[in-house]
Amino acid sequence: MSLDFRSDTVTRPNEAMRKAMYSAEVGDDVYRDDKTINRLQEVMAERFGMEAGLFATSGTQANLVALMAHCQRGDEYIVGQQAHTYKYEGGGAAVLGSIQPQPIEFSEDGSIDLEAARAAIKPDDPHFANTKLFCLENTHAGKALSMDYLKDAEQFVQLENLAYHLDGARVYNAAIFHGIDVAEITAPFDSTTCCFSKGLGAPMGSVTVGNREFIQEAHRWRKLLGGGLRQAGVVAAAALYAIDNNVERLVEDHENAKWIADQLSQVEELDVQYHKMQTNMIFVSMPGHDPRELADYLREQDIVITPGATTRIVTHLDVDREAAKLLVDSIKNYFVSIGSGLSATNRIRDYTEDLEHHGGTYQGSVA
Repeated sequence: MSLDFRSDTVTRPNEAMRKAMYSAEVGDDVYRDDKTINRLQEVMAERFGMEAGLFATSGTQANLVALMAHCQRGDEYIVGQQAHTYKYEGGGAAVLGSIQPQPIEFSEDGSIDLEAARAAIKPDDPHFANTKLFCLENTHAGKALSMDYLKDAEQFVQLENLAYHLDGARVYNAAIFHGIDVAEITAPFDSTTCCFSKGLGAPMGSVTVGNREFIQEAHRWRKLLGGGLRQAGVVAAAALYAIDNNVERLVEDHENAKWIADQLSQVEELDVQYHKMQTNMIFVSMPGHDPRELADYLREQDIVITPGATTRIVTHLDVDREAAKLLVDSIKNYFVSIGSGLSATNRIRDYTEDLEHHGGTYQGSVA
């Protein structure tokens, strides 16, 4: 089995999780009869400081039902330029919800400048979409939003009479980073999502939480989006196992990521972007070298990464410290094998041209 550092979405259920899935009590969730799903929704609402929850098939669906429950046709949501809910979820809010996004460039720390957001709010005028919602993402590119910023943003939405949504796909990573209970992050929001199939290690599924009236509306949109499920307690059981067993261990992923970054910083050919590192993601560039050739070399060692102008390496529960050591040793061996001083060689010419053609980076999954 390959060691896969592309994302924390690549994890596989362990035997205990599979047993929980096998023994799950199920029912028809469209009738709200699936006791395992009902329990998961109740548990997540309680842990996030909300009234109710709604199980969804994916993070994309969970975010989309939230956006559609908050906004009507012709409304607008303020969102980060590189946010999943804007850039990486197929434009669903606009395509299916007729909701206009107003993207704003993220700050270096993953926040949205609140004065820029305030300037983007549309006047109450029939020429403009109605600005209804402010969306944040936590973590964003592995960075956890500061608690001070979240408090400032809460005051901002209250003053501007906006709803407040959090794409919390990796919100447990943020909570572990800050050393706090996850509800301290999520409770001030009107709605929050959380993904079970990333660092938590479940095979699929996400949840949207909010107050009861909001979740009732979200139910309607989930049905429209094809998310009405039947005996899906088998996957909800995996999510319950994940939140009971795989949250505290996220600290191991963060420690392994830090260890990898420290080791790779010793490689002269690499530039480890420490300013981007907080949780389970390492960002590395290799000026003068083709990262695709490194990826090919690693694949021969049964190690998988996604190469790019900046290569992201992600730790998760299926790659322990021994796996991290194998990755680091293989990267070091690669640069030893090719020697140094390659910045002027012809073999990077095509790579540079490809980068220019693609606007400076390779676009792949950022899940």
